Amino acid sequence: MLHRRKFCTTFFALLLTVCMAGQAGAIHTSAASAVLIEQKSGRVLYEQSADDERLIASITKIMTALVALEHGQLQKTYTVTEADLAEGSSMYLKPGESLRLEELLYGLMLVSGNDAALAVAHCVSGELEDFVELMNETAGELGMTHSHFANPNGLDAQGHYSSARDMAVLTAHALNNQDFKRIVSTASVTIGERYLANHNKLLRLCEGCIGVKTGFTKAAGRTLVSAAAREGMTLVCVTLNDGDDWNDHMALLDHGFANYRMEVAVPAGRFLSSTMVRGGTVAQVPLMAAEDLSYPLTGDESLTVVARAPVSVPAPVVPGQVIGQVCAYLDGVEVAAADMVAAAPSARREAFSPIVGLPLLQGGLR
Repeated sequence: MLHRRKFCTTFFALLLTVCMAGQAGAIHTSAASAVLIEQKSGRVLYEQSADDERLIASITKIMTALVALEHGQLQKTYTVTEADLAEGSSMYLKPGESLRLEELLYGLMLVSGNDAALAVAHCVSGELEDFVELMNETAGELGMTHSHFANPNGLDAQGHYSSARDMAVLTAHALNNQDFKRIVSTASVTIGERYLANHNKLLRLCEGCIGVKTGFTKAAGRTLVSAAAREGMTLVCVTLNDGDDWNDHMALLDHGFANYRMEVAVPAGRFLSSTMVRGGTVAQVPLMAAEDLSYPLTGDESLTVVARAPVSVPAPVVPGQVIGQVCAYLDGVEVAAADMVAAAPSARREAFSPIVGLPLLQGGLR
């Protein structure tokens, strides 16, 4: 009987064997540092000196845009001042003209306006130093341990650096912001009398490209961050000091999509188990995955999926209430997790078998 269980946690596991064409082969770039990751899981698919701290030039503006979107208001109007003018790439702001923060962000991310970067910072924080502090706070929150920012535009400065891995982590996070994703994937936009065309050639050259940012200074060399989505998987690529970055990014992205596929080990809504309800009107409540549990795999890799939930919970229990967790393991290491939530008592109990012919293994259920 279920109410006689002596175990405090329910365990069950399913071994998933995923067969795919293609194997991860050798690939090389011209970059001093490079990394390719899957956006949702953060899995590294390729890396080369990924933690080396280097000058990053205008890919800095990914952080500038993210901070502005998280702390500013897109429709806020800002009046340009002399303090916003800067050397290098520009959207050619004029002191006294007024633009919305959203328009400044297009100038920042499409044509890499150094003036737009200063205007964004002043619009959001008032003082440049306060905005830079927000940039570094965000870097700390994201675990960017090889990064420090000194300005919002990426012009070479003491104490301004990052790594390929840190920039990939930043971009993966930023792509969860739909306004960021919309802006960086825009090929061109007209703002007043300005026509802004995106400097990122990969929007035209690379299948599924969704941005993100180019960069260059003499000291930093060419820097580039790109992202592309194909067949339900989004990859983020970063190269630092790479004289052949367009070709390297296309090769790295193609490599990633050819050798990895996003495997949905447990689809959202799949019934997984049930737990007893103490003092409720129903004896037990079914549990299901709150979201897809997925992870990128190569052809010779397999996942073990383990779900855990308490044997019983006190009433009341409402649909959607988090009760347990389902985790995916690769070679004994946890690589992904999703909440298990209470379903309606009448929810259909589908057999948990995403891969045909594999049995459900249960333990601790007596």
